[in-house]
Amino acid sequence: MRTQLASLSLAALVVTASLLVGFAPADPTANAQATAVAAVKSSRLKIGVSIPAADHGWTAGVVWWANECAKLHPEIDWTIATAETPEKQIGDIEALMAKKVDALVILATESAPLTPIAQEAHDRGILIVNVDRGFLKPVADIFIEGDNVAFGRKSAEFMVEKLGGKGKAKGEIIILEGIPCTVNTARVTAALEIFKAEPGIKIVGQQAANWNRQKALEVTETLLVKSPKVTAIWASDDDMALGAEQALQEKGIEGVWILGGAGMKDIIKRVMDKDPMFPADITYPPSMIATGMELASTVLAGGNRAQKLQFMPQHLVIDVDLVTPENAKRYYFPKSVY
Repeated sequence: MRTQLASLSLAALVVTASLLVGFAPADPTANAQATAVAAVKSSRLKIGVSIPAADHGWTAGVVWWANECAKLHPEIDWTIATAETPEKQIGDIEALMAKKVDALVILATESAPLTPIAQEAHDRGILIVNVDRGFLKPVADIFIEGDNVAFGRKSAEFMVEKLGGKGKAKGEIIILEGIPCTVNTARVTAALEIFKAEPGIKIVGQQAANWNRQKALEVTETLLVKSPKVTAIWASDDDMALGAEQALQEKGIEGVWILGGAGMKDIIKRVMDKDPMFPADITYPPSMIATGMELASTVLAGGNRAQKLQFMPQHLVIDVDLVTPENAKRYYFPKSVY
């Protein structure tokens, strides 16, 4: 009997020892370090950047500037998502909300379809910085854009002057529009106001080419069939201007000049070299996406978001400049991606 009890006691001791080894308390120092790391990770700001894919020069510049800005802030968890379509961008923003981002910097592919998802994000308490293409409702905490009214007005005024001057301008012109959004609406509306005040200017074609070079080539070719004696083309974008130029070349049409816009380095160089095809250009910096990212990080850093927003601009408008051979050197950056 004593032998059996001794055996049982020994077995119990072995089991107890093994349990103690298996469930020994962890090193308190290691626990503290793990807790500290977890706290740092959870306290890091998370900012999502939702932008169009680099389907033309200007948006390629946007993508480049977004990545450059993110490099300046390694203390922030950035997620940069690019989308070819509004549907893809809506899905990207939903995924970013699922990641519980603190802020969204959004340059919309199109204004109308992106407005509801931006509204949803705003209602969830996410800081919204809207860049360039505005939403159809005031759902953004901060809205940054180039002065698109000035873009349309200044470019149209230049064309009027080159076509003979105010009250004397004459010529047939084609208008190429961009993607349906607030940017395009503001540019076109302002330009049309100037053109329609000149009885000698006749708009012989007006169609959307979506700020895309290939689309502009196709649209311009179609419009030139109807109006082969066009005098000038208001392209409103440098990618579309290059597409229009290609259409003129393929049709063998000479003597027509083009006014694009946004400051593509190749076009600025041609303005600087006094190329008759491109007598001028209008600036519109893609670096404004980085401005939006900087503002988002500034508002969120260190807390006190509500107090900071009290003195942040709700609507920031970046001026645009007319580029001519006389000042083009100032706007020519050969190492730029755009």
